[in-house]
Amino acid sequence: MFFGSYEPDDISFLLKPISMNYTDVWERERIMQVEGKHYSEMIPQEYLPSAQYKAVFYTALELNKHKLAQHTLALANRLNKKENLVLVSLARAGTPVGVLLKRTLRDLFNRNVPHYSISIILDRGIDANALSYILSQHDKQGQDIVFIDGWTGKGGITRELQKWVTIFNQKHNTQISPDLYVIADIGGYASVAVTSEDYIMPSALLNATINGLISRTILNPAYLGPEDFHGCKYYSEFSEDDLSLWYVDQLMAEIKSIETPIQGVATLNREALQKTNQRFVNQLMTRYQIKDIKFIRPGIGEAIRVLLRRVPYKILVQDKTSPEIAPFLVLAEEKQVPVEEMKEMPYKAASIVSLMKS
Repeated sequence: MFFGSYEPDDISFLLKPISMNYTDVWERERIMQVEGKHYSEMIPQEYLPSAQYKAVFYTALELNKHKLAQHTLALANRLNKKENLVLVSLARAGTPVGVLLKRTLRDLFNRNVPHYSISIILDRGIDANALSYILSQHDKQGQDIVFIDGWTGKGGITRELQKWVTIFNQKHNTQISPDLYVIADIGGYASVAVTSEDYIMPSALLNATINGLISRTILNPAYLGPEDFHGCKYYSEFSEDDLSLWYVDQLMAEIKSIETPIQGVATLNREALQKTNQRFVNQLMTRYQIKDIKFIRPGIGEAIRVLLRRVPYKILVQDKTSPEIAPFLVLAEEKQVPVEEMKEMPYKAASIVSLMKS
């Protein structure tokens, strides 16, 4: 248990820092697709962003800082209605949101609630050892636990959370809620969300340097025992370029400056959002003759992650002239990935992962 590059009071990462060899992004993609190895068994090397990309990151932050501050405050206000509360953010995308909620509850609502960040991995499940640890420190039934993430895409993490928390509850006779709380629920899959708007959360634009210097989580039995938490790489070599605390401070200053908060969280038409999401994904699968849904990533948050850590085939954007699309254009140019405008799409952006040949 450690706090990465955050303040000790901000977070407890229930992750085990490990050292393992990097796998080249292209080779990793090939191994996943051709050899069937799971993505969580390998870790790609991360690189610091170019000066041009950092510039568009700062622009995106200024563009959406107030909106995200409003949404964070609204979600914190909703959480404050709970008598007892243990924040559990899902590493990595949920981590900066969890830190912001932790500080907002502390500084604006005078509540110092625990905040943990744990691993959940598609097709592998949630870290049961981490959940057991949290229960040992708090309510043994787990009724105080609230899971936090940044946004939804196709709902994969939501379904994974529901499946594995239910299994954990049945096995341990606990009452942990599998509900997921997010800022933006573009797909209609979260239990609680502030908005369904597809917009750039600045933390989505960077990797470890905005996530407490933590890598995406690792689950490789060669490095982890049955009693260990899921693993991660700690990028101490990036400490001089780390923006994790700076980012939180920027958002907290914005949150504290809000004079007229938005009232409550959104009441979303989840069924309609899910239908739109599924219709769009099916449309892309047909248009580009893609057989596996995992190769389609709808939404601006998911799309940028493909550019950051996968091998993209194509990026689709609603409007190339939108300021929020500037990071896509810079990364796509750097990585020589085609960007196609699709004005009728329901999201600001989507990405298609390259199909690797055996």
